[in-house]
Amino acid sequence: MVTRTRRLRGCETLRRATRETRISSGSLIYPLFVREGKGIEEDLPSLPGQIRYSPDTVLRGVEAALVAGVRAFLLFGVPEAKDGIGSNSYSEHGVVQRAFENVKASFGKDAYLIADVCLCQYTSHGHCGIIQNEEVDNDSTLQLLAKTALSYARAGGDMVAPSGMMDGTVAALRAALDTEGFTNIPIMSYAAKYASAFYGPFRDAAGSTPQFGDRKTYQMDYHNKREALKRIQVDIDEGADIIMVKPALSYLDIVSKAREQTNVPVAAYSVSGEYAMIKTAAAAGIVDEYNIMCESAASIFRAGADILITYFAKELVQAIRKGDIG
Repeated sequence: MVTRTRRLRGCETLRRATRETRISSGSLIYPLFVREGKGIEEDLPSLPGQIRYSPDTVLRGVEAALVAGVRAFLLFGVPEAKDGIGSNSYSEHGVVQRAFENVKASFGKDAYLIADVCLCQYTSHGHCGIIQNEEVDNDSTLQLLAKTALSYARAGGDMVAPSGMMDGTVAALRAALDTEGFTNIPIMSYAAKYASAFYGPFRDAAGSTPQFGDRKTYQMDYHNKREALKRIQVDIDEGADIIMVKPALSYLDIVSKAREQTNVPVAAYSVSGEYAMIKTAAAAGIVDEYNIMCESAASIFRAGADILITYFAKELVQAIRKGDIG
């Protein structure tokens, strides 16, 4: 006797129709790097296939993604000048601010722009906050993060995403945005961001490697699960509209628990190291890049993510259209 499960598996149309995990192109966010200068389109050796743009050429990167079917973008700035307080992060002439203005002028509401709110790319020491006595001063950093979020909103940003893991960040940003009339700007908080070795290629692309010490005093210990759930709830209580788990693949248990215990959308960031491992292994002929990409993305959504931030966003949209995922 042929079982019902076997009969469904044997029919391609029904197999796709009865998938438990559904993925849409609208659930994908594409990260982009923007550096100072003009006419720049640099390949990133540590992130094969990714490009670092300048505020003028980022229009080509956005357009290519829009044509592919991606609508949401998370921008990271790479300034030319850095200082101890990351002042270029909140400058109205900052690299991301100018990129936002250019993209909105060209594409309007077709491109949904999300600003990563952190100081690490902008500080001379590479840490995510102001340094006092060789330690990050959490409370004084909050004022600068609020200024940074406001500058992105004024430049046309549609959402802000604080990633520095400073205590009280969401509350500080929500208060600043509301006071200035940006009550409809949502906050996607990097609520459970682990101190991970998977960030290496990103730090190379963004020039954000710490010049001393590490970030383990403010990013999370990867041994901890309950701490993540506590941080997630704190950020929700402070007004986060979306919470994020970062990285994704090694933290699917955290994604799953977050989905079970919260009612807000859950985002997961498939970070640079995850992407680079797949690309490098595929280039060496060890794995099938396309199928690994699809399987990895499906696992993140199956764990409970509603949103995936991924360097494979354009390719995943094509896989969705082909019916290989989603």
